[in-house]
Amino acid sequence: MSGPVFFVLSPGGLELARRLQPEVPASEVHGWQARVPAADRSFVEAAEHLRGLFAAGRPIVACCATGIVVRALAPLLTDKRSEPPVVVLAEDGSAVVPLLGGHHGANDLARRLAAILGVPAAVTTAGDLRLGVALDAPPAGRRLANPEDAKAFAAALLSGERLAEGPVPGWLAGLPQAPEGRLSVVETERKAAGGPQRLIYHPQRLALGVGCARGCPPEELQALVDQALDESGLAREAIAAVVSIDLKADEPAVLALADRLGVPARFFDAATLVAETPRLANPSEAVFAEVGCHGVAEGAALAAAGPAGRLLATKRKSRNATCAVAAAPDPLQAGNLGRARGRLAVVGLGPGDEAWRTAEAGALIAGSRHLVGYRLYLDLLGAAAAGKVRHDYALGEEEVRVRAALALAAKGEDVALVCSGDPGIYAMATLVFELIERGEDPAWKRCEIVVAPGISAVQAAAARIGAPLGHDFCCVSLSDLLTPWPTIERRLRAAAEGDFVVAFYNPVSQRRRHQLPAAREILLRHRPPETPVLLASNLGRPAERLALTTLGNLTSEAVDMLTLVLVGSSQSRVVARGDGGAWLYTPRGYAAKQGRDDAA
Repeated sequence: MSGPVFFVLSPGGLELARRLQPEVPASEVHGWQARVPAADRSFVEAAEHLRGLFAAGRPIVACCATGIVVRALAPLLTDKRSEPPVVVLAEDGSAVVPLLGGHHGANDLARRLAAILGVPAAVTTAGDLRLGVALDAPPAGRRLANPEDAKAFAAALLSGERLAEGPVPGWLAGLPQAPEGRLSVVETERKAAGGPQRLIYHPQRLALGVGCARGCPPEELQALVDQALDESGLAREAIAAVVSIDLKADEPAVLALADRLGVPARFFDAATLVAETPRLANPSEAVFAEVGCHGVAEGAALAAAGPAGRLLATKRKSRNATCAVAAAPDPLQAGNLGRARGRLAVVGLGPGDEAWRTAEAGALIAGSRHLVGYRLYLDLLGAAAAGKVRHDYALGEEEVRVRAALALAAKGEDVALVCSGDPGIYAMATLVFELIERGEDPAWKRCEIVVAPGISAVQAAAARIGAPLGHDFCCVSLSDLLTPWPTIERRLRAAAEGDFVVAFYNPVSQRRRHQLPAAREILLRHRPPETPVLLASNLGRPAERLALTTLGNLTSEAVDMLTLVLVGSSQSRVVARGDGGAWLYTPRGYAAKQGRDDAA
């Protein structure tokens, strides 16, 4: 789940959202493009965008009528236990309604926003109103083992039943008790049976330490952990994190185990685990020779549990895996244990227009703590960069910025490497994998790498002018800084002979002026001088410029470093528009096929 989204349909809603946004960390304002152009992100179809946010688990603060939200989200309402918070605000700030996900944060968020606006929050959850606590939403660091019984338990309290007298967890101290009370609440890290009159809460005090051979089957590690927990009588819900040595940060079995248990995977370096040697129940010289510490499973569990922690389940072994469990005195904050695996998201912004940025790219940027990139690209993020740690680099410092991004991710950080266009097309994604392959730092290979596609310049240019890519096409970079010119010439000849539509990236620079004329001459040997050519500059930005010319009239003087040159095939056509402009398209043959079908 990423940060909350203020969903805005009008200028009045935007004003309210901007007023509240500083009080909601990591939030974004998404506005309807037709009426709210100054939002952090724009959308065209309101209901579709709202459903997309909900399906992605984003908390939503909708500054609009309740009915709009209800009608949009109704088809998605299947399981209240998995829905994200949805709060609706009146545009004038007079009403705050937690609509969905009351026990998943909506009630708390509504109260916080209402306090800022000086109005009451319209909380309707009976438990919250009459009991002062949500029984099925315990405080952070605790899990309810039998959520299916919470509704009946709350109903019994509301109808006059009482807890049996005795100690109860502090956060439930306000619940009524009586000598004849039949209800009970238990807080334990051990397995326990619950029911409609007995709620079981598990404080997440347990650290599950694991180790395994490279390529260990996930099923083997999971079976070993299940056996250890069953034999020790420990509850899975009491586990705060799966922990191991940092060499296992990319181990599929470890990551699958954490995912199955619904907890983070966290990792410690060998030096930290060596410090736990005096507390190990089963130190091993063989393990030390292999990874530099005397015990991975027990050492990681104890390191996570802290100095006051103790082993509740000593090391268990299978053929390829080990596990151990340690308990801390209080619930553990998994985010403070060791470090995360680390993720590098290589993100494409598209040509520059906010509306052309994909939802995936926006979510990855929102979920990253660090932003790395050419300073102009980071500036294009606008409000989406607020609260992030920026690492700005100059043009030409590609290797420097990629190394910096990989180094941050290797330390366990969530990092977004920001590119224009599509990061895999003449951009940074290739360099990321090239540097990883060189093996400069083995830790880079253990990071999670995500490549988020963007709209490339060739797609944007084609969409602006019509459909020139309607048939086969190719892209060729004319920069010979990284590719020898003879290689580029060979590819140009092949494209010309194949009658491809050709998109020229990097057609010129301040010093490179001869490549475009040379490419033009190669193409002219195989297609007429009347072949249409599109010059597209600054796509998606205020200085955007589109110009149609012909291959015979193409010159370097009409092109700069921000121009994409799109040369049609011998079949490409220009169609005049009624407003004096023109469309460019390349037929695929539908009309000719229809003619043949009609004749048949």
